[in-house]
Amino acid sequence: MIRIAVDAVGGDFFPQNPVQGAIEAVAENSELKIILVGPEDVCRKELERQGYTGDQIDVFHAPDIIAMDDAPAQAVKSKPQASIPVGLTLHAKKQCDGFVSAGNTGALLAASAFILGRLDGVIRPTISSVYPTTKGLGLMVDVGANLEVKPEMLYQFALMGEVYAREIMGIDTPRVGLLNVGEEEEKGTEVYRKAHELLKLHPRFVGNIEGRDILLGEADVYVCDGFTGNLLLKFGESIPAALQDLIQATIVRQNLPPESIKPVLGILKQALSPFDYQSVGGVPFLGVNGVSLVGHGGSSPLAIKNMIFNAARMVTHRVNDKIVSYLN
Repeated sequence: MIRIAVDAVGGDFFPQNPVQGAIEAVAENSELKIILVGPEDVCRKELERQGYTGDQIDVFHAPDIIAMDDAPAQAVKSKPQASIPVGLTLHAKKQCDGFVSAGNTGALLAASAFILGRLDGVIRPTISSVYPTTKGLGLMVDVGANLEVKPEMLYQFALMGEVYAREIMGIDTPRVGLLNVGEEEEKGTEVYRKAHELLKLHPRFVGNIEGRDILLGEADVYVCDGFTGNLLLKFGESIPAALQDLIQATIVRQNLPPESIKPVLGILKQALSPFDYQSVGGVPFLGVNGVSLVGHGGSSPLAIKNMIFNAARMVTHRVNDKIVSYLN
């Protein structure tokens, strides 16, 4: 059995969505064991309300809750009995194989680094995110954990991202690109120029990638500092809504008949499906000595279920062991 602890009080729609996502996960995979971490009475009442009577889901009492707007580091220190530090402590003690949460990203990152520690050889853990392109899904790393970086950190981000892209995303030979302000080697800051020198030794490094090349899929793993990555991530999240607004406004101006509108909206929905966070579920903190994933604050049950499945795949594919082997 693979044991995944789930933050039952993380995100905007707890406990309903985390509990429902856990129920749907075990319904699809009989080899999963879920530990709901949160106030025991809240978890058990929600399990009862949703009619779950199976034996694949347990509850571990964590009386406190870290809110989405709590200051991350302070919350982890002041609320040691909250679901995030309690769940990660269970993982550190080998009482589960991974932990997932749709809660406070900063708190989860801080607690993961403090409680789980770093993998051998890792300079700084990083957070990555799946990024849709016209050629399929890519991976962007870092997207917010490290606002300032060193060249060696960017090099490690590339290696860790490559392992995740290959093992979990199913990309056989991931191409690595360094996000920069130009394709030429001498472009960018000193940090990026030195990172380029290091990455040149990588057999699948395709060079500097400009912003216009991201959605076109000119690489599979996009490497950058967390400041740049977070801006691009949030920009990408705005694309579906912006396109829908533009197309609907055009439909109104063109005064299209109803029978013409339906297929247009159907094609639009299908085209934008890669941007749907629910299919991805959650993204990992790479470089921590464990399996810790974070999901969107508004995660649906489907997103929670897929985040659980991603965590389980990281365990079965031994992603961390492969990262350590690759770095060392």
